[in-house]
Amino acid sequence: MTRLYLVRHGETYDNAAKIMQGQVQGELNAEGIRQAEDVRDKMVGEHIDAFVSSDLHRSMQTCEIIAAPHGKKVETTELLRERDWGSMTGKYIPDLPKDPNDWPDDVETIPHLKARAQNFITWLKVTYPNQTVLAVGHGIVNKAIQSVYFKKPMNEIPRMNNAEVRVLDL
Repeated sequence: MTRLYLVRHGETYDNAAKIMQGQVQGELNAEGIRQAEDVRDKMVGEHIDAFVSSDLHRSMQTCEIIAAPHGKKVETTELLRERDWGSMTGKYIPDLPKDPNDWPDDVETIPHLKARAQNFITWLKVTYPNQTVLAVGHGIVNKAIQSVYFKKPMNEIPRMNNAEVRVLDL
């Protein structure tokens, strides 16, 4: 069994401003750094074999803070990237259409996102069998991973807060 500590990155400037980040790099703000440090402090005594992150800066920054006391490097993967929001990227979230039927065609589909999530789970189990991995992703991709894991629709998976940790035994 592979144990996964699934973490959402710390708060970014765009999170605080309610800007749709999608696959832009992002930067942790002071609160996001504090959140990552809190997770680091809680996880310092845990045995973690590997640290994996989305290849987007906000997740790498969070993961590097958490991994520091363990003396391990962070591996990155595109599989953990946030959902591609297409032309909605960079827009003020409260102004975006609520109904997915009104979204532009360039938004990554749920089936594609869930296929990526399944690929991540498979990659993790093959690459780190019987190990403990801490992985830092994003709100929606982490929801997709849990959707695949629990075999539930994404809308039944509770939203993850910034720097929240959930444990999945794969």
